[in-house]
Amino acid sequence: MSDLSKIEDGQVVSMDYTLRVDGEIVDSSEGQAPLEFLQGAGNIIPGLEQELYGMTLGSSKEIVVLPEDGYGVIDPDAFIDVPRDQFPADIPLEEGVEITVTEEDGTPMNARIDSINDEYVVLDFNHPLAGKELHFSTKIVGLRQASAEETEHGHVHGGHEH
Repeated sequence: MSDLSKIEDGQVVSMDYTLRVDGEIVDSSEGQAPLEFLQGAGNIIPGLEQELYGMTLGSSKEIVVLPEDGYGVIDPDAFIDVPRDQFPADIPLEEGVEITVTEEDGTPMNARIDSINDEYVVLDFNHPLAGKELHFSTKIVGLRQASAEETEHGHVHGGHEH
C-alpha cells in the first residue's frame, strides 16, 4: 500500500483550484465540487500534475505553468485564412468570436476569429490558452488510493466528470 500522506501516482486527488491568466480568473472550482483526477495518468495538464507530487492533504500551493507545459505554445500553422465570401452570413465578423468548424471527416474544431480584412477572415485554431502562462492557486482537499478499475481505465469513476 502506498503512502497516502502525500501525492504520488495512482492516487485520486481532489483539488480546489483557481486558474488566473493575465491576472483574470478564467476557471475555478469555487462554488462547485473540487476537481477529481487520477495522479500520473495525464488527466490534467502536465505542468500542473508535475507540481503536485509530494503535496499533502490540506496543503496549498501557488503553481505557475509555462505554455509548453500547459496548453502549448502558439502554433503559427493553426491560423487559417478563409475568403470572406465563403464565410457563413449568420456569424458576426468580429475579432474574438468563437465558432465551431466541422472538418471533412465530421470532426468539430473550435476556432476564434483572429482578424478580418477586406478579403479574408483569419481563424485561429490554437487553444484559447495556448501561449499563456497559467497561474493556479491549489488546495488539496481529498486524497485516496485509486481502485483497481480506476487505475486500469486511467481516470476517476463516479463523482463529477469534468
